[in-house]
Amino acid sequence: MADVLLTERRGAVLLLRLNRPEKRNAVNNELRQALAEAMRAFRDDPEQRVAIITGAGDKAFCAGADLTELAEKKVGVPPRDYFADFGPDDFLEKPVITAVNGFAYAGGFRLAQFGDLCLASETAKFAISEAKWSRGAPWAAPLTKMVPRRVMAELLLTAQPITARRACDVGLVNEVVPPEQLLPRAWELAETIAKNAPLTIAASKWMMRVGAESGVAITAAVGSEIFRHVYTSEDAIEGPRAYREGRDPVWKGR
Repeated sequence: MADVLLTERRGAVLLLRLNRPEKRNAVNNELRQALAEAMRAFRDDPEQRVAIITGAGDKAFCAGADLTELAEKKVGVPPRDYFADFGPDDFLEKPVITAVNGFAYAGGFRLAQFGDLCLASETAKFAISEAKWSRGAPWAAPLTKMVPRRVMAELLLTAQPITARRACDVGLVNEVVPPEQLLPRAWELAETIAKNAPLTIAASKWMMRVGAESGVAITAAVGSEIFRHVYTSEDAIEGPRAYREGRDPVWKGR
């Protein structure tokens, strides 16, 4: 199982690399289980603060579910955890960066958009290709809050890929970089986030989640409660103290 998912740790940052390049990193049962287990371990380890997900090779980030496996098992409606679901509604309090190094099609597109931040190589392409194979894309529902309706219609109805630059223009990608700069930039961004206060980061993710489903007034009201424990934490005292003393904060996450 370790062979299909490679891991690397640098301080508080974890890199997960899908490692089936000969299959365009398509997710089969083995990779699905390995990825889910790795993400749950990341979620539960207080020393790990940011995760990066990328694909092996330079051709594909992830081509989605392994269609050969789907055909052999005659999968109809996929079970809830079929594509490496990491928790309720795939929500994690910790930040995830997806570094898209090639094709991100179907479930690979889903995985790319699971990231709180998405970086893309200039060679990356994105597609919701399910219509080509008579599969479904209910996972694309969050895109209704991310892109204009006509952009979503283009993706869903044509099943054709868009370039990394176009994906960035419509808000699906944060940055587009040359291939050789993709992982260095992902590490840099992850390490920047990992230095920040973990309680504030987690609360920010909760507020963004509420905001995606509610109006501004409700989000502001709920946000005050979400951040209450941040204001009253030990870290809230440590931050200003570190600033006064001219040193980096030492976060305890409490």
